[in-house]
Amino acid sequence: MSKEMEINLSKITLRPYKISDVDDFLMYGGNEKVTRFTRWNTFTSKQEVVSYINDYCIPHPYCRSICIDNRSIGFVIIMPRSGDDRCRADVGYALAAEYWGHGITTRAVKMAISEGLKEFPDVVRFQGLVELENKASQRVLEKVGFLKECVLRKYSFNKGETRDMVMYSLLSTDFMP
Repeated sequence: MSKEMEINLSKITLRPYKISDVDDFLMYGGNEKVTRFTRWNTFTSKQEVVSYINDYCIPHPYCRSICIDNRSIGFVIIMPRSGDDRCRADVGYALAAEYWGHGITTRAVKMAISEGLKEFPDVVRFQGLVELENKASQRVLEKVGFLKECVLRKYSFNKGETRDMVMYSLLSTDFMP
């Protein structure tokens, strides 16, 4: 997809994963550009993706496929905490590289937060931890209305290295532009 191609953001939908998404998932989940900042390794086979969709995506309370015309081009996940931490949920996302720069992830995260407020009534704080180097992901959260709270130095281990992370939050009472 070229940068010149215009995406109609109203065509973006979120839906639960299906096994039939395996080829589309492998397109982005098998791309090291996409998985560079994710917590999971780059997928290398259809069987790995089938297992991941079956064992993780489908049973998860909120793991949604970002779709255009019902074709999976990425994911957004809300991970609500439990017990005394049930007031907060972590947010994560990834998008196929050929769709970067069109506002799709921003739209999908806004949609997910709106749905998350309904599905998880105890959650009053959505938070995102983003690697310091991942400026595009930081920009997504800022456009959604998340506030940058701090940089957590050497906070997380990912892909063989200890990483600095940026903490973002959006409260249920905050305005989403």
